Amino acid sequence: QVQLAESGGGLVQAGGSLRLSCTTSGRSFGGNVMGWFRQAPGKDREFVAAISYRGTSRNYADSVKGRFTISRDNAKNTVYLQMNSLKPEDTAVYYCAASLGIGPAQQRNEYNYWGQGTQVTVSS
Repeated sequence: QVQLAESGGGLVQAGGSLRLSCTTSGRSFGGNVMGWFRQAPGKDREFVAAISYRGTSRNYADSVKGRFTISRDNAKNTVYLQMNSLKPEDTAVYYCAASLGIGPAQQRNEYNYWGQGTQVTVSS
């Protein structure tokens, strides 16, 4: 079993930055592919970014490429999402997820464990 806890959300003006953190406990963190998803009101949960368990491979949604960076510190059991040049359309609840698979997956059903989410609101 893996428990995930997100932090770092908040209110920021357009063009600003936030860094989300997700700390895990339970099963060895280093063995998990980690991902970030988001869900805006009235919309489906969508993929944002994912990172392989060694941090050598990353995937990003087209909408965040060049603005967001996913990273991990296996010694701290933590994965990060650095979000720069934020836009109002980035407003959503952001979820951290862990996958028992191999590659940095982009599909929700490839993830086995989920956090409770953290709210990010970007004002115009």
